[in-house]
Amino acid sequence: MKAPYSTLNLEPLVALFLFLCISSCQPKAEYQETDLPIDEPFLIVLGVAQDAGYPQAGQQKEWQLIKEGKAKKAYAVSLGLIDPKTKQRWLIEATPDFKEQLQLMDQISTTDSYPYDGIFLTHAHIGHYTGLMHLGREAMGAQSTAVYAMPKMSEFLRNNGPWSQLVVLDNINIKPLSNGNVTEIGAFRVTPLIVPHRDEFSETVGFKIESNGKSILFIPDIDKWEKWDMDIKAVIKTVDAALLDASFFKNGEIPGRDMSEIPHPFVEESMALFENLNAQEKRKIHFIHFNHTNPLLFPNSPEHKSVLEAGFQVARPGQLFTFD
Repeated sequence: MKAPYSTLNLEPLVALFLFLCISSCQPKAEYQETDLPIDEPFLIVLGVAQDAGYPQAGQQKEWQLIKEGKAKKAYAVSLGLIDPKTKQRWLIEATPDFKEQLQLMDQISTTDSYPYDGIFLTHAHIGHYTGLMHLGREAMGAQSTAVYAMPKMSEFLRNNGPWSQLVVLDNINIKPLSNGNVTEIGAFRVTPLIVPHRDEFSETVGFKIESNGKSILFIPDIDKWEKWDMDIKAVIKTVDAALLDASFFKNGEIPGRDMSEIPHPFVEESMALFENLNAQEKRKIHFIHFNHTNPLLFPNSPEHKSVLEAGFQVARPGQLFTFD
């Protein structure tokens, strides 16, 4: 049965480049294959890891696994929106892996407003906005790159260095977002949805991304689903795909730490919550934003296999979603 959207593996030269750079050993699975270029708007997954990526700083065992070829690096969660017809592209999340992810975007897209026609931010945690530093005078020296942000996020950038310097020097031009209101960019419609999270410096949002009558939900960070004032199961039924927070697979994943301090929905909890969805609805769900402790980073792990066997998906670096 054909999915209501298309998820595509990249082929020949582009596929080789992407998999060498950002593969986290994800299998090809049952996705339809295609060659680039694609003529219609599409979304690309530029990273699947939690804010600090994989391996994390100081995790010597993880670095050793990389050295031995038993694991591969994974970039922090970020998405690219590309409209090939108009030569426009947008970034969702400016991560610490900004420069590598920009290079990936350069391999498959172009824009007349380099580096991006705009950047959308979900919140002020390190993996979601600190890549903006590459737009500054010490690096690219960008000119008026549009940065779409919610009110508290905008205030944080304007009033705290070094981000405020980006504003003063016109490296970035902050564009306002508001909860539930659509922002139209080229062939896309982007709607921020406020979600509960640790909001020390800004509010937190997910995004609903629409084009050609199809829609994708993106919520990389949220506290427990029951804390949200929306019913996630009902929301899933209204979209064609959902990229959802999977920071931790289960409770106790971080030894010696009280995980109530980081109340993300565990994957085990999410699968139980979504258990009664029909097969088509389950296939919409792609888990993403994996902490370095999360076994979903490893496709040969029992946990990874259990997610697929339960009818859900695991987001992959380089994965494409078309809106046809």
